[in-house]
Amino acid sequence: MPFAALKCPPQSVHLVGEKKDCRRMRRLPGGRWEADGVEARWDAGGGAASGRVFVAAPRAEVSRLVLRWPAVFSDETLFLGDAWERGYGDLQWRSRQPERVMPWYFLAHDPARRTTAGAGVATQPGAFCFWTADDTGVSLWLDLRNGGGPARLGDRELHAATVVASGHADMDAFAAASRFCRELCPRPRLAPHPVCGGNNWYYAYGENFDAAAVVRDARFLAEISGGHPNRPYCVIDAGWTPGGTCPGGPWAHADPVRFPDMAGLAGEMAALGARPGVWMRLSALRAGADGVARGRLRAGPQPAPEKALDLTDRDNLEMIAADVARVRDWGYRLLKHDFSTYDCFGRWGFEMGAELTAPGWHWADRSLTNAEVILRFYKTIRESAGDDTAVIGCNTVGHLAAGLVEVQRAGDDTSGRHWERTRRMGVNTLAFRLPQHGAFFAVDADCVAHTPRTPWEKDRQFLDLVARSGTPLFVSTDPALVTDAQKKVFSAAMRIALDGGEPGGTGPLDWLRTTSPRQWRLGSGTAAYDWTEPRGVWPFACD
Repeated sequence: MPFAALKCPPQSVHLVGEKKDCRRMRRLPGGRWEADGVEARWDAGGGAASGRVFVAAPRAEVSRLVLRWPAVFSDETLFLGDAWERGYGDLQWRSRQPERVMPWYFLAHDPARRTTAGAGVATQPGAFCFWTADDTGVSLWLDLRNGGGPARLGDRELHAATVVASGHADMDAFAAASRFCRELCPRPRLAPHPVCGGNNWYYAYGENFDAAAVVRDARFLAEISGGHPNRPYCVIDAGWTPGGTCPGGPWAHADPVRFPDMAGLAGEMAALGARPGVWMRLSALRAGADGVARGRLRAGPQPAPEKALDLTDRDNLEMIAADVARVRDWGYRLLKHDFSTYDCFGRWGFEMGAELTAPGWHWADRSLTNAEVILRFYKTIRESAGDDTAVIGCNTVGHLAAGLVEVQRAGDDTSGRHWERTRRMGVNTLAFRLPQHGAFFAVDADCVAHTPRTPWEKDRQFLDLVARSGTPLFVSTDPALVTDAQKKVFSAAMRIALDGGEPGGTGPLDWLRTTSPRQWRLGSGTAAYDWTEPRGVWPFACD
């Protein structure tokens, strides 16, 4: 196994400052290293863990550490890294690229030797972690910052990460990746039933819909589910409150004209045979909400027009908990919370790289790392939602959310306007995040949309794959525009999904050589899909 060295303490540890100055730390007895008032400690692991990394800096600020181990890879080895939060159609196996940032974990597959090895950190770490791999070894980078500057840990010792490494021979890469993900997450939170249903975003896009439209959606979902005992969720996506398409809080009231009675609407949806669900953006205030007593805003650049909340402020966390409890009391049993990574860092995942965020700002409480701040925010939502409410994280950090959400939106948006976006984002997400399904949470590759602007023959294939994969199926289509023939297809797919997908499991067969796998193992058989439109793929940006 190329990662045999990871079972031992690192060969060296370096301290990286705010100006990217790098200093090798002095090795001390007992698996310890020290430099400039910062001490790192390696503690032997147990079970699947190779070891645990602790950091202390009682009289110093700390930004980053780099742990280094020797490793040798064949020239044919392919590497698969994860993503900071969602995938953006960019997940793929690649040849060795030394500067490539591989967040949380990565896999190395040697096709000639038929071996796949994994190196990563266990879920819910105390730092943002990424790996690099080069000709002579691998490095684990621990980002310990608070906002865009160093953290002040005080007199405590931080458990920054638990390192996990394993190798598998005579096993295909997908099976090895799935097994490795189970080793990274000792306590996943899984719903007692497959989470499936509908979401109105990709035909309404937050505009021109009201309570009556939601009732039509719930009736449609109940109809295509055919009385299945596992009732589908009907999710009201963004646009149900005043303040724009994707506003922030406060979440005390819905739009008084279009949604005069949210509790009554939840009851009507449930009476039709659909479980009520709702979208929220809990990490920001909407424009014009300055007078609302919501605690302090995050210091530093603000994503406009919303204003990002300081998630270290106790009053803010208490009010976020109250917002979640309120919609739960209205009767909503699925909460989809969105935008929090962007609100925290002012960047989307594909923009974060090794930097995460812009320099020069910090949270009000500087004693916490960014990972600790976000983890506490997720725990606040989880505790307030209760055990009877499923939580979907969207634009959330899966490696921190694992164990706290039942479902994770694992990729960027699919589309009801442009099929190419669904191909680019949805198929890629499903293939490359599928190893996390059932290991971290249920992996949601996003909605299967169908509108007059998207080709039915392509949407139908994606519908078939998602349903048979056993991952959450959420359809997004205007019931008034669905033909009888299409309704039969939706119904067959929804019943398969509500049953839990194809017995025997699913996996991509050609994922080593493409970002959009066409060949899939489905249960005891295989299937081939054609994702390409007659002109070929669309090389431009898609909305």
